[in-house]
Amino acid sequence: MPRRVSGKRYAQALFELAAERDQLDQWAGDLQFMDESLQNAEFRLFLEHADVPTSDKTKAIDAVLPGVDPMVKNLVALLVTRGLVNLVHHVRIDYNRLLDEHRGRQPVEVTSAVPLNQQELDRIGQFVADLIHKQVVLSSRVDESTLGGLIIQIGDQLLDGSTRSRLEDLRKRMRSEGIAASV
Repeated sequence: MPRRVSGKRYAQALFELAAERDQLDQWAGDLQFMDESLQNAEFRLFLEHADVPTSDKTKAIDAVLPGVDPMVKNLVALLVTRGLVNLVHHVRIDYNRLLDEHRGRQPVEVTSAVPLNQQELDRIGQFVADLIHKQVVLSSRVDESTLGGLIIQIGDQLLDGSTRSRLEDLRKRMRSEGIAASV
């Protein structure tokens, strides 16, 4: 069975080095830039191509990422030589999660059926901050299938106050009551 590689250990190692050097925010920016650079299909294919020598890939990384800290570039080069270019995005996500934890911030995603205005988002953010006693980093998205209400994702926890979930609960109760009544 093939071994599945996680970006978490790379992110953890990079985070520890960045903390030692007091460069947490700079490296977060470097990782963001690196991840965005790899969205370019040609560059990504070049780095993933087996017939391209590693030295050429390293030169390309230096050329495309000139302002990026050498330690961050070394991480990219390491991932490229191991055939793990796809992990760069996950390393960035995990690094940002570690940075948020370090700073006492909690990412929260709010899903609604319609776009929310800034005042609504601020109220939701304050509600969640009061609930979890942390600074909230709020993101929102629209999913019309929720029909109404809100879904709030706080880490592993899900607060589902959507109309869709309420209708599904009602449907389940009606079915179970119908079965119980017929017995």
